[in-house]
Amino acid sequence: MNTPQSDFVTVRGVRLHTLRWGRPDAPTLFMLHGWMDVAASFQFVVDALGGDWQVIAPDARGFGLSDWPVAERGGGTYWFQEYLADLDALLDRYAPQGQVNLVGHSMGANVVCLYAGVRPERVRRVVDLEGFGLAPAHAAQSPGRLRAWLDDLREPPALRRYASLDDVAARLIKTNPRLDPARARFLARHWSKPDGEGGYMLLADPAHKLRGPLLYRLDEVMAVWSKVAAKVLHVEAAASPTLAQLAGDIPLDEFKARFRAFADWREKIIDDAGHMVHHDQPEQVAALIEAFCA
Repeated sequence: MNTPQSDFVTVRGVRLHTLRWGRPDAPTLFMLHGWMDVAASFQFVVDALGGDWQVIAPDARGFGLSDWPVAERGGGTYWFQEYLADLDALLDRYAPQGQVNLVGHSMGANVVCLYAGVRPERVRRVVDLEGFGLAPAHAAQSPGRLRAWLDDLREPPALRRYASLDDVAARLIKTNPRLDPARARFLARHWSKPDGEGGYMLLADPAHKLRGPLLYRLDEVMAVWSKVAAKVLHVEAAASPTLAQLAGDIPLDEFKARFRAFADWREKIIDDAGHMVHHDQPEQVAALIEAFCA
């Protein structure tokens, strides 16, 4: 297993934790994890890379060892646009010149796809692991969404505590039955920490569970995607349960028509994998990333 180096970088008053694998002068891949995940989630893909790469993966704000800025302000909502601003600052720190290769999973995939449209001159390649965007919203949903947000602010969500690391690993396997037990135990050590009472707490700010007040505007997202100059590789699990859940009653072809907004987009389907494709088939994912970004 390749051992990463930990960095802490302060971005707009928030201390972000970043993992770095490989030589600093090697070609670089920036990897962004998904919601309720951490940077160490990419360890298995890093181990499967055959070439000489530097991989830089941050813990997003409020996850892993990065700060919980909302807690410092006394409660509130994480704004999705902040993840783009954090990425912008981290790229200025680690790759101030030239173009970069961006890899993102789920939430992280949505971040890198949007960033590539906002800063098209900065991005060379985008690898989107199971990133689909959300179901299109409608104005009629706004009153209920605002009400739900106010209700959540009254009674902030909490995250479950676990009796042991084995229980954390079991929870990961429950979410992803394909997950190898040894990988689950590795992830559990990075996904949680001792709670001071003999148990373990997740390394995530419970405020991430708050339902935000704003609707998802697909037309705005596609307008950003249309500005992406980089080649985009979409990697999807065969019969993806996440795609089916997001699409709901919308036919899958109709739902995925949104990807036509990208000027240069292609996809690869991974068999025997679920939403966590980088855990289930890290060798295949690593090979796709290397071939696409080489």
